[in-house]
Amino acid sequence: MGYYQTSFYALLAVCAGLLASQPTRRNELKKQADPRKVVSRDDKHPEADWYKVYGLVMGADWVQGPYLYSLYRDEHGLSERLVSTLFATGFLSGAISAYFIGALADKHGRKAVCMVFCLLYAMSSFFTVIPTVPMLFLGRVLGGISTSILFSVFDSWMVTNFRERKLVENGCDLSRTYATTSIVNSLSAIVSGVVSEWLVRVTGTRKAPFLLSAGLLWCALQIIWAHWVENYGNKPAESSESSKKSDLWSTLKQPSILALGFASTMFEGSMYLFVFFWTPTIKSVQKSTGELPYGYIFSSFMASSMAAALIFNIVMQKRPFKYSRLLVGILLAANFCFVKLAGPKTEDATFWLFCLFEACVGMYWPCTGYLKGHLVEDDIRAKVYSILRIPLNIFVVVALAVVGDSKHFTKVFSACSMLLTASFCVVWAASLKENMP
Repeated sequence: MGYYQTSFYALLAVCAGLLASQPTRRNELKKQADPRKVVSRDDKHPEADWYKVYGLVMGADWVQGPYLYSLYRDEHGLSERLVSTLFATGFLSGAISAYFIGALADKHGRKAVCMVFCLLYAMSSFFTVIPTVPMLFLGRVLGGISTSILFSVFDSWMVTNFRERKLVENGCDLSRTYATTSIVNSLSAIVSGVVSEWLVRVTGTRKAPFLLSAGLLWCALQIIWAHWVENYGNKPAESSESSKKSDLWSTLKQPSILALGFASTMFEGSMYLFVFFWTPTIKSVQKSTGELPYGYIFSSFMASSMAAALIFNIVMQKRPFKYSRLLVGILLAANFCFVKLAGPKTEDATFWLFCLFEACVGMYWPCTGYLKGHLVEDDIRAKVYSILRIPLNIFVVVALAVVGDSKHFTKVFSACSMLLTASFCVVWAASLKENMP
């Protein structure tokens, strides 16, 4: 067994140990001592359908992850510059469509837009395997729109559903829901990494994971259609157009929201650049001969992310400190990773620094999800979430345009460390000025 395989299984063992110590809804109901709400092992978890769908849609996204770059470069034979342009096109389409997606979801229903996502992303997967430039660009455009939906509307549906159904009275906790969602995401990514590598090895083509992705999206569509309940933002009868715009603007100009938006742009922008650069970075310091096991390396990153989400769930169950303070710590740790990655490094050090950054990602998602869940009103949630993604998409487009190709990863990592330092300062200042959760 190779080094990366051993590391992956060791990280899985850590996850298994942490999983055994997780707080549960059953234990929460016991603490509430409500005899009317005794949970048996046969009872369906009230958020089970959310976790199923999220696992499927993230699996559809992650199964493509290890092979998107290599499909473009090695199988389609595209130039480095064209690959960079394709990635930038996806983020640009996400930036342009973001506001309209949020507005449509709040007005016409978040469940409906989530179903549209399944269809659009499946079409994107099909176009990605067609080796003609126009189809590849169309696939990236649809992929960008789909990503905007995935990271704004799904979240909006979940939080509003949590509150409308008063799930806190059923032993649920929004912080634990976000942490479990992050765990499901990491687990989907781990399985996807292994499955995608197996598929490529068996079929001999990097197109296979993209076809599997379309199948997973079809399964998610069926569950959403059959089991999700629709929810909306403001209804026309409830408020005028001017008051809705006023509420939106007053929310967006709050220092806490501005700080969270800035931190999200810097952190997630660094994360997307990491996705683009991790493969060439680890290849540049490779000591061994032969092809690197990208599936196992990718799955190790996700196991690190899952372990961090499990730790988050255990620690934040008792609320020992504010979520805003935890976010500051996450940004500092991520900054440390990029500072080290920008300097001289070995193959082993690069791998574990990437794992540490993914651990930061594993804590970042439930932490910021909880903060946004408490700071943003349900009526305009999808709009706000979508708008907060616009600067992120623009950031990545500009970064990819400036960098051009994957040879300048050292400069990129240096820039990411400086931007993360700025975001940590902004969040810290906002948490001192406002009473952030």
